Amino acid sequence: MDLNWHEIWARVQELAALYGLKILGALLVLIIGRFVVGILIGITRRVMNRSNTDATLSKFLLGLMRGLLMAMVIIAAVGTLGIETTSFVAVLGALGLAIGFALQGSLGNFAAGVMLIIFRPFKAGDYVEAGGTAGSVEEISIFSSRFKTPDNKEVIVPNGAIFSGTIINYSAKDTRRVDMVFGIGYGDDIKKAKQILERLLAEDTRILKDPAPQVAVLELADSSVNFAVRPWVNTADYWGVYLDMQEKVKLTFDAEGISIPFPQQDVHMHQVPAA
Repeated sequence: MDLNWHEIWARVQELAALYGLKILGALLVLIIGRFVVGILIGITRRVMNRSNTDATLSKFLLGLMRGLLMAMVIIAAVGTLGIETTSFVAVLGALGLAIGFALQGSLGNFAAGVMLIIFRPFKAGDYVEAGGTAGSVEEISIFSSRFKTPDNKEVIVPNGAIFSGTIINYSAKDTRRVDMVFGIGYGDDIKKAKQILERLLAEDTRILKDPAPQVAVLELADSSVNFAVRPWVNTADYWGVYLDMQEKVKLTFDAEGISIPFPQQDVHMHQVPAA
């Protein structure tokens, strides 16, 4: 029994002499590497804060950076133990490639999300039309964006669909032009109708004086003479002015004897006498 314990102790001493320094070196690499990673992450975080990087993007990139740096530290520690890391790195590379193919759509959405956050074609609160939907932007995340439609529905759109298509931001500018068309009958007084439209625009305090609103004959249509009415308003007043003008024009035209004709066609029948 004493001989066995002596053999075990001798074996332990042999292993300690063989691997002790390597294990100690690996632990030092882990400790020092983790400390260095923390310093690099702190420096990067301060740089991002000074450059006003979006909080969502900053958090994601810092997490990704920390993961990659710690993976490098672990590989270095494993190499310190004398374990061959070439095959280990190759396996990780192949695994990463396979995951990349499997998540190809998600990676595309991620890249689009980064571009949306960097270039800022819209921000939370803007009313936009993008990715096949229209609504107010509630949140822009890394992989998708969340919209609220005018009828209070929540729509989540992948960032890839948004960035690959046309983006219309209705809130980007402080002012907007309200484009309206009103038709009158061919027998009505064009000058009188134009004066009525100009008066209605002048009476609305929401309509801007500069640029001046435009009232002009747009076209001689099949059954009506159409006026183009184009006032400028603050963006927040767009729909209020548009809807109010529809009602005011109809009521005023009725009161002033100006007709708004229905679409109509004149049909002339030619009767052929019997043989």
